[in-house]
Amino acid sequence: MSEGVEWAIHSCLNLTWLEPGEAVPAARMAAFYELPPAYLNKQLQALARAGILTSTPGPRGGFRLARRPEDISLMDVVAAIEGPDEAFRCEEILRQGPGEHEGVDYRRRCVVSQAMRRAEMAWRAELAGQTLADIRATVERRNPSAPGETRAWFANLRT
Repeated sequence: MSEGVEWAIHSCLNLTWLEPGEAVPAARMAAFYELPPAYLNKQLQALARAGILTSTPGPRGGFRLARRPEDISLMDVVAAIEGPDEAFRCEEILRQGPGEHEGVDYRRRCVVSQAMRRAEMAWRAELAGQTLADIRATVERRNPSAPGETRAWFANLRT
């Protein structure tokens, strides 16, 4: 996965702590983690196209969550950034090896392809089963000051 996935999940997590109706500009979010603003903006735009974020133009505009954190899975974020394609793509290299090949679907017959597909299905299910609300709850349990510190930073009241 690209680093954009990590950036997107952290950005979405930070947006869970905003007050209703509040938005954060991409440049401000990028500054929070010292990320390249243009590249983070591309990730945020992808999240907006996927219906995870909304974007509001103007001087008080920016990004905010489009749905409740309980309704956004980590898999939603990953798919928005990485696309829906499978991580492992069987190129059927067995077809190049010795033996009979006509009519054989190596994606179904190949043990390597099958193992990779099972692994991918497992990690996709795990990510689909975790929401931003779950991540937020864990962060807040481990670091109760995170929501207030994040809101203060975005409001330019560094603590």
